[in-house]
Amino acid sequence: MKLKCIIVDDEPVARKLLQEYIEDISFLEIAGEADNPLKAQVILARESVDLIFLDINMPKLSGIEFLRSGSNLPMVILTTAYAEHALDGFSLDVLDYLVKPFSFDRFLKACNKAKDYHDLKRQAGKNSVINENYFFVKYNGRIEKVLYDDLLFIEAALNYVILHTNHNKMIVYLTIKGIIEDLPADSFIKVHKSFIVNTHKIRSIEGNIIHIGNSEIPISQNYHDEVMKMIVKDKMLKR
Repeated sequence: MKLKCIIVDDEPVARKLLQEYIEDISFLEIAGEADNPLKAQVILARESVDLIFLDINMPKLSGIEFLRSGSNLPMVILTTAYAEHALDGFSLDVLDYLVKPFSFDRFLKACNKAKDYHDLKRQAGKNSVINENYFFVKYNGRIEKVLYDDLLFIEAALNYVILHTNHNKMIVYLTIKGIIEDLPADSFIKVHKSFIVNTHKIRSIEGNIIHIGNSEIPISQNYHDEVMKMIVKDKMLKR
């Protein structure tokens, strides 16, 4: 399985070099390229992307600003001439930091790291065993049982998800896209790109906000009609 990647760099020469490097690596596939992060957001909205090669110094929005403003982003490898920003990048959970000009050998090393990380994440998803009224996840070095009835909602957090339960919060190494496929469709629904809710735990809906416990969950405009149909179903009493 190939990793779909995009190139985000305002320099045409840099984009061309990255494209040539990517084409020489068998497990990578180019899904698009952009000369600024705003255009990259358009690609991410329409494509399933596993990896971003991201420059830092760009007009309108820098690579660091893009990382800070984004949510549920794919893996990121920074490609930049500014080594002084390395600490900023790693604090935002980037996989690697390539200082221009970098060799193909160094580029391949970063890509192998991305592949290993992706494979580990897939394996972690397989190890989350779903069964009847509960499932298991790896959390803090242990295998924890999570009851569907205890799960209030799930929140995306970069390369992890936060499971909000009646008792605590657990940050686990899974993705929103991966976990929704294993949850009961009659009880759990994606209401936003970053949120899945347990429909049985909803107290009320006010406009585009779902109230669960003491939390307020936004409903994305793109999901609104489907969400309302799923949640309310035929339970709305009429005069």
